[in-house]
Amino acid sequence: MEIVNILIADDHQLILNGITDMLKPYKRYKIVGKAMDGKEAVEKALELKPDIIFMDISMPGLNGIEATKIIVEKLPGIKILALTQHDENEYVLQILNAGGSGYLLKNSKKEEFEEAIESVLKGKKYLSREISDQMINDLLHQHSGRRNEKNAEIHLTKREIEIIQKIADDMSNQEIADELNISLRTVETHRRNLMQKLKVKTVVALLKYASQHNIISFE
Repeated sequence: MEIVNILIADDHQLILNGITDMLKPYKRYKIVGKAMDGKEAVEKALELKPDIIFMDISMPGLNGIEATKIIVEKLPGIKILALTQHDENEYVLQILNAGGSGYLLKNSKKEEFEEAIESVLKGKKYLSREISDQMINDLLHQHSGRRNEKNAEIHLTKREIEIIQKIADDMSNQEIADELNISLRTVETHRRNLMQKLKVKTVVALLKYASQHNIISFE
């Protein structure tokens, strides 16, 4: 039996312990290291050279997407599976474009973890079932022309539109996080991706774009 060495990168100890405990019954899988941020993930990857890395996207300092780019460039043989709570297609595309091999949601079942590991080891790309279904539905909506006209030029997710509206309502990142029941880091990640997606550098430019395209309303 060939052993599969696994590195887990996540800034929550609960997640690190949870994945470790979940994979423990599989004698084929060996957790060789853990990292609490993107920088440490890169360092541990270079040191341990694992077969698989479970990579959280939203981590302090160097995020998971940036860490994936660096690791894949230096160690192209490593398979990186994003493990995240973000279910937006934009993040899926970003991690795959960065060189990742797959995308798993943190609420995925144990069987999906095993399926993902074995799939990417065979050189395949893997998307969790929920993400795969969502992307198929989006493609069908695009094909049938049912996409919202205000988002036809640049597609924004429901969550991204919510974030922009909260910014327009003069809410701070922490206030947005509290109201939407998500973490502060998730709000910051959404804001950063919105700026990149809409090619704007300031909040004023972001709100101007949103207003011009009827994405949000000012009360």
